[in-house]
Amino acid sequence: MGPDVPLLNDYKQEFFLKRFPQTVLGGPRFKLGYCAPPYIYVNQIILFLTPWVLGGVGTLLYQLGIMKDYYTAALSGGLMFVTALILQMTNLYAKQKTVRVERMQIQNTLTDEDEFEFSSCVGSETVKFIIPGKKYIINTVFHSLLAGVLCGLGTWYLLPNRITLLYSNIGGTVMIFVFGWVTICIGEYSLIINTATETATFQALDTYEITALMRPFYIFVFIAVDLAHRFAVNTAILEQTNQILHIIFLFLPFLWAMGILPPLDALFLWGMEQLLEFGLGGSPMSSNTKEIQRVYLFGVFRNPFYPKDVRTVTVFMEKQRRLMKVGVVRRILLTLVSPFAMIAFLSLDRSLQNLHSVSVCIGFTRIFRMVWQNTENALLDIVVVSIAQMLVFNPDLWWNRSLDTGIRLLLVGILRDRLLQFVSKLQFAIAILLTSWTEKKQRRKSTATLITLNVIFLPILLTFVAISALLSSPLLPLFTLPVFLIGFPRPIRSWPGPVGATACVCSDTVYYQQMVPSLAVALQSALAAGSLGLSLPGSHYLCRFQDRLMWILVLEKGFTYCGVNIKGLELQETSCHAAEAHRVDEIFEMAFEHQEHAKILSPNYHFGHILTPCTVLPVRLYSDARSVLSGIIDSHENLKHLKDDFIKVLVWMLVQYCYKKSKTLESPGNADKSKGGSFPENPHSGAVERSRPLREEDSFSVDTIEDWTDDSDIFDLEPSGRLKDRKEPGQLGTTPKVHLPIPGSVETRSQDVPQEMSPEDKLYRAVVLGLPAVDKGKQQEVLPQVEFSCCYSELLSIPEEWRTAPVPTSKVNEMRQRFPEEWYHFTLSQLDFFHLKEKPSNLLEDLMKDKALKDLYIHGVLSCCFGLFGLDNTVPAPSHVFRAYTGGIPWSVGLDWLTGKPELFQLALKAFRYTFKLMVDKASLGPVENFKELANYLEEYENDWYIGLVSDLEWQQAVLQEKPYLFSLGHDPNMGIYTGRVLTLQELLVQVGKLNDEAVRGQWANLSWELLYATNDDEERYSIQAHPVLLRNLTVQAADPPLGYPIYSSELLHLPLF
Repeated sequence: MGPDVPLLNDYKQEFFLKRFPQTVLGGPRFKLGYCAPPYIYVNQIILFLTPWVLGGVGTLLYQLGIMKDYYTAALSGGLMFVTALILQMTNLYAKQKTVRVERMQIQNTLTDEDEFEFSSCVGSETVKFIIPGKKYIINTVFHSLLAGVLCGLGTWYLLPNRITLLYSNIGGTVMIFVFGWVTICIGEYSLIINTATETATFQALDTYEITALMRPFYIFVFIAVDLAHRFAVNTAILEQTNQILHIIFLFLPFLWAMGILPPLDALFLWGMEQLLEFGLGGSPMSSNTKEIQRVYLFGVFRNPFYPKDVRTVTVFMEKQRRLMKVGVVRRILLTLVSPFAMIAFLSLDRSLQNLHSVSVCIGFTRIFRMVWQNTENALLDIVVVSIAQMLVFNPDLWWNRSLDTGIRLLLVGILRDRLLQFVSKLQFAIAILLTSWTEKKQRRKSTATLITLNVIFLPILLTFVAISALLSSPLLPLFTLPVFLIGFPRPIRSWPGPVGATACVCSDTVYYQQMVPSLAVALQSALAAGSLGLSLPGSHYLCRFQDRLMWILVLEKGFTYCGVNIKGLELQETSCHAAEAHRVDEIFEMAFEHQEHAKILSPNYHFGHILTPCTVLPVRLYSDARSVLSGIIDSHENLKHLKDDFIKVLVWMLVQYCYKKSKTLESPGNADKSKGGSFPENPHSGAVERSRPLREEDSFSVDTIEDWTDDSDIFDLEPSGRLKDRKEPGQLGTTPKVHLPIPGSVETRSQDVPQEMSPEDKLYRAVVLGLPAVDKGKQQEVLPQVEFSCCYSELLSIPEEWRTAPVPTSKVNEMRQRFPEEWYHFTLSQLDFFHLKEKPSNLLEDLMKDKALKDLYIHGVLSCCFGLFGLDNTVPAPSHVFRAYTGGIPWSVGLDWLTGKPELFQLALKAFRYTFKLMVDKASLGPVENFKELANYLEEYENDWYIGLVSDLEWQQAVLQEKPYLFSLGHDPNMGIYTGRVLTLQELLVQVGKLNDEAVRGQWANLSWELLYATNDDEERYSIQAHPVLLRNLTVQAADPPLGYPIYSSELLHLPLF
């Protein structure tokens, strides 16, 4: 691009030429870019000069001697205030008049956004164009009032007689009077008519209409100097300054237009930084670093520096980066700089130069130790004593005559502590009084009487509060009613016995056990940075995340360490618990999640509540997500594929099981030696023997009954069709079968039929045909030989007792057809056999070709399917799926056999649970595309998931071991729905708030009195009911057992803070 490219393109040049005159004049739009009626310009000129006219009336009356100067100012200001209100009301009327039309209009993007269609001199469009109005009603009133004050003081500031006294020059007086009023008119127009876009812009958006206050603010600064000159004793410096400023006053429009004067928000921050750096001798980041880390300043206004709309760890950490720097500075100042500085200051005290007395030893020993143990309070005490020393000039006053510095610091420390307690107790008492009426559920018949008595005897109430604070004892609200007593002094922890010795442990305790170590680490950073405010022994904090509530009590506090006790409250919410927890959520959401569009220094709408939000902490814990599985578990399409997926998962599970077991064996020879024998020389002669071979005619199945015909002899042991079609046992033997006579017939025996049956045979016979089973003892049976084509197949062979399920041959053949051979080969191909020292290169190919090994897995899979689903091929119902998942399938022969093999049953149950989770994932994330993706799913389930039931002991172990994910299936019988629950381990934000210490101590004091003395242990008593402001139910829960019932309580945790 060449050097002749314009700095502004044509459109931007036109836009700038329209905007800049508006900025210079404070808002009037005289260059529109389109033709407008003359009255548009005339109206703006009239409004621009209105303050001058109103001020001129007062000026004329003063010059004529009719009114004094201050009456003149009041008159002009009053007229301007009324005029401003009228103008704003006119705008509101115009908006209401055209509101229906505006809702019907369609924005035309082809027209200029500033183009209006004017109908008359005072039409609605004309009014809205000239006077856009304010966004907030409060600004309408405030800005109008400010305009009146500005006009009144401006009239006083520019009175000709006053200017003549300053300069003694008529020409100068005329110049200052004329151009001074131009400056005031510009400020007034920007304030009340139409705010100009300032060239000095600090914030991109003027949400709260602060820009309109910029020009009046600077005018007030000049007027303030003139007022000081008027009312102060004759001072030459003030007079000279006033003369200079009157001249500079004329150039304010130029300074505004050039952007030399900063806007108010930038001016405030700059002024604070300069004051801290040069006035107080600190660094630009030095401030009240304890308060600036908290979400609310002094519990009343929201900290404008605290991150807004905090929801995720990443966003929070990014937004809090600047505050973390302030926290580091605070930590350095408190742990390194301040202690040594205070020691140096105290060492120079003249009390130490004289002969030491007992009081000097006590006072200075205390403060020298306090410098390290309680640096913040020690610093405050020294500052207070130093200021008092400078203000008390009388050497005969007892403060100077009788007390040395150490004792002064002691008295100030006691006064500070008792004063803080008095304020906290008074807040607690006021909260009980007010909420006993404002909270409808707390309003009793006696409430009005009690409130009246408290008001009448207010001095006595204050005396009680003062004595309670003086004794450092809790203020006891009897039954948590506004009836206050003085409790007896007690340790700060309120309860006897060792910390964390007892808790009402339940299955939910593990969630707190898992998260407390990470919470303790997060607390270290928060306490060190001051994010939790001034934490002293006896401070209470409440943490909230989803359904978890953690109660933190500070027990000890010293140099770079803090001792805390963390309690976990119950997760099964009662109605009272839920009501208070809901209010806690509201308070935290208001502070941390709904602040994106909130005002700067927005108030704490829950001020007066015993909980004040402090900060959020990143903690590694489990998030709990629950979902309804309707449309997944009851989908016929999903259930139709469940069995096939189960077979695949089970194949993978059995292969993995056998492979892991083979890692203890280095070679096939070692594998055989572990069984006590030698590996056969012929690799094809491997066999497993039992005492009796299985015969095909021993089998019983549904097909056997169906083979009976009308022509069959009822005394035949088997139907003729079956006798003709007998087959020799195959390579893989089947389980014993039972031949059964017709019920009611005389049982005969054949030479070809074994005279004794296994207990499984007899049980199956009794169940199917109702005949009694006679136990004649058990003889060992012989399974047919299994000949492997690969000598390494023995390493992946399933245990022999897993191959004895009573399933018919027809089902074995059916399973061969359904068996996922490609998936079986893929699963084998993923094995590496790295643990074998010597292995052939074609090992995996040989394993895949081994039909005997495949038959073993076919039979093993069929055995598990038989136990869980039976022999039919129907699609399982959702209820059966749920029972199978939970291990609650109704009794059957197959299940009885399967449960007799505990290890196989657990593998089958685990495989079914994996299958169900796979079904949920496929329904949620889409189908599985290939074997690799399926294997990845299963490996992830195996490594990163625990899939089971919440009631399982393994579930609790998985939580404590911090398994990344946990899944459970549940059922709600009332609603008839199935639910899924997923726990995900991740770093999430835990909300933390500070509780009113005295409110907790007072309620605990009442709890102790009510249960131990009055023995009022009714579970429905008034003092345990929900109180959304006092958090009465949660406070009772957090008490030490047996009075309270936290489900978790930690031992004393020492947190290093350096």
